[in-house]
Amino acid sequence: MSTQLALDLYAPPAPTLSNFVDGDNAEALARLRALAAGERTHRFVYLWGAPGSGRSHLLAALAGGRPVLGPATPVDAFAAADAHGRAGAPSTNDAPAPAPPAVIAVDDVEHLDAPCQEALFHLFNRVQSRAGLALVCAGARPPLALPVREDLRTRLGWGLVFELHLLTDAQKAAALRGAAGARGVVLAPDVVPWLLTHHSRDLRALLAAFDALDRFAFERKRPITLPLLREWLARPAGDDLDRSRTAGKIP
Repeated sequence: MSTQLALDLYAPPAPTLSNFVDGDNAEALARLRALAAGERTHRFVYLWGAPGSGRSHLLAALAGGRPVLGPATPVDAFAAADAHGRAGAPSTNDAPAPAPPAVIAVDDVEHLDAPCQEALFHLFNRVQSRAGLALVCAGARPPLALPVREDLRTRLGWGLVFELHLLTDAQKAAALRGAAGARGVVLAPDVVPWLLTHHSRDLRALLAAFDALDRFAFERKRPITLPLLREWLARPAGDDLDRSRTAGKIP
């Protein structure tokens, strides 16, 4: 069978607020959009929800290409998160110091060790004293249930708190069909129900499966149908990384 070269046309897009599927999280998304646009009425936001609810996606989108702080972050990075652009901050080669990030993002706060918890506590205080900054943190539990030091727990509940709700199957189906429509791809009617029944329920994994299946169909110049999906899954293990994705093993 002749195949068409599959160029790297369909790399998963970087997380943005625009490509976040909000489902029942429209209020939280609206507040984060306002923060990203520079509105500072509420400068502290805490997001919590189960794995797969979109916490990390939203934080990465808000960080705007800067690292999201978290348990793997060196404690010095918390201390320096707002350092650039402060009054009196040093610059090199007579160039102005870079502007600070508009929004500082911190993920998985319940897993921060004691030094990072202390550093985040002080970061809250510094952000509070600087009207242009905002701080958005996220975890798996609401603030009062977090296993962190009491003064940090209090600060995590200072501002707005949003629970992020998992998408329903109907919302996931709409997201998959929307991703296909954005590419001009027609899915056979039974493909999406099959993915929702047999695949990981995490939307990232579902979209990654569609991305890989779309590549497979593109190479073979065939439409995406259930027989094609089964053919793709029947390939030898280790043929490429796509097959592991269909088992829901995306980190």
